[in-house]
Amino acid sequence: MRLSRYFLPILKEAPSDAQIVSHQLMLRAGMIKQEAAGIYAWLPLGLRVLRKIENIVREEQVKAGAVELLMPTLQLADLWRESGRYDAYGPEMLRITDRHERELLYGPTNEEMVTDIFRGFVKSYKSLPLNLFHIQWKFRDERRPRFGVMRGREFLMKDAYSFDIDEASARIAYKRMFAAYLNTFARLGLKAVPMRADTGPIGGDLSHEFIVLAETGESEVFCDRKLVEMAPPGHDLSVEQLEGVFTERTALYAATEEMHDAAQFETQTAEGDRLSARGIEVGHIFYFGTKYSAAMKANVQGPNGKDAPVHMGSYGVGVSRLLGAIIEASHDAGGIIWPDAVAPFDVVVINLRASDEAVSAACEEAVAKLEAAGKDVLYDDTDERPGGKFATADLIGVPWQLTIGPKGLAEGVVELKRRATGEKQSLSLDAALELLTK
Repeated sequence: MRLSRYFLPILKEAPSDAQIVSHQLMLRAGMIKQEAAGIYAWLPLGLRVLRKIENIVREEQVKAGAVELLMPTLQLADLWRESGRYDAYGPEMLRITDRHERELLYGPTNEEMVTDIFRGFVKSYKSLPLNLFHIQWKFRDERRPRFGVMRGREFLMKDAYSFDIDEASARIAYKRMFAAYLNTFARLGLKAVPMRADTGPIGGDLSHEFIVLAETGESEVFCDRKLVEMAPPGHDLSVEQLEGVFTERTALYAATEEMHDAAQFETQTAEGDRLSARGIEVGHIFYFGTKYSAAMKANVQGPNGKDAPVHMGSYGVGVSRLLGAIIEASHDAGGIIWPDAVAPFDVVVINLRASDEAVSAACEEAVAKLEAAGKDVLYDDTDERPGGKFATADLIGVPWQLTIGPKGLAEGVVELKRRATGEKQSLSLDAALELLTK
């Protein structure tokens, strides 16, 4: 992708109302544009990152056995009346009446709709277990939307919903998603700590939030330091292995500010392992039994021939929110530092003198070979001054910067910079390309 033909509206300074680092950097890097309070247009650079995060979340759900579908953004109010949540949900729900006087709502979550889909097609325990997920835009009319995509009104969410014949099976499904979330956040370059959470308006008696540690996090969290360093559990785990993963992590202390018990923290955790930090919620999972299936008569015939409501759980990941969380956890004075897996481009090739035919030819060669090797390349072929090019490359956080200029080219070298560390190497173009493509 040539930068001269790309749409990348860089801002020298962030608007004064952008209060946190991720909001400031996303605006400055030309990733988003605010259209209304808490509602953003996703510009090309931001959309590239959003799609990469979305794909990783999707892949990990599929690996965990979930099946993808897509539910609409608008839902019938009658479904929510069946569950008893229509009046209870509060003013965050955007209620709509269409031209035929039908009452609709812009979905903030999908427990009712997915239960309706399930009850329309599944009648026997032989079709269980089942986990359905989708990645869809949601709307919650926050009283005070702020912090950019971290607390917007419109947001992209992954919702998964599990259906099981009994509580024991449902708790296994919960633990499978618990492990899938640990794998997901590790692939995104994040250290996420599961913390016992309040079930809130979703309901049920078992819930965990997944918290990313970041100096600029929303709230204070407390946990055993060992949780931060644990490796992801991997895939295709047996029930016994899932139990081990869940027990190992939940046996250690971890609590948000609202759930924190200072005395228990001191008793349960060795002094050297006590970690107090700031955190950002990026995922939330719930087991809520038959709350929705009983109210909405989502029954299946069991092995005894009798009908009974299925046991359910729900599992959410804030896909768009994750962009903000990653930036909050990974940035410096120059801008964003993207983990390789979600970076908008793998490499930015910087042409220091676009009017020089030899330099441009070397840049074209580098771009062609990198793209042939499957790399996403941004080619800065603009007439911007070198200082501006370097500032842009640092701001947008591309993991590798390959700089080619007339002086270096005359000496047979180019410069390769690793964005995360700032380390620079002078080496031949062939050596640089070999390093980038190996």
